[in-house]
Amino acid sequence: MQEMQLYEYAVVRIVPRIDREEFINVGLIMMCKRSKWLKVQLCPDPQRIIAIARGVDTTHMIKQLDIFTQVAGGAGAFRDMPVEERFRWLTAVKSTCIQTSRPHPGITPDLEATFARLLDELVK
Repeated sequence: MQEMQLYEYAVVRIVPRIDREEFINVGLIMMCKRSKWLKVQLCPDPQRIIAIARGVDTTHMIKQLDIFTQVAGGAGAFRDMPVEERFRWLTAVKSTCIQTSRPHPGITPDLEATFARLLDELVK
């Protein structure tokens, strides 16, 4: 029997117009402190973004998502940060066009399978 792992996850969102507070789920970030595991997957769909905000520059917004993969991967200044600090940095409350949901906890024997399930349910 596999050991149960405590994890936290947050949904990555694009908010094309902050004043309208509408958003599109575009990715998932998940972290397990004990396993020193952090994963991000982004699946932005420009057509969905345009559907709620015609005329918005989706190319620029989608490019801004790159920071999630850079931080999660420990690039640059984030290289020496533990996974839980990188997760907290990415999920901090922001009033920008790229935001995350509040973090949610869970427990699972299989981090990868849980990540795939949550990505399918919440983003795809």
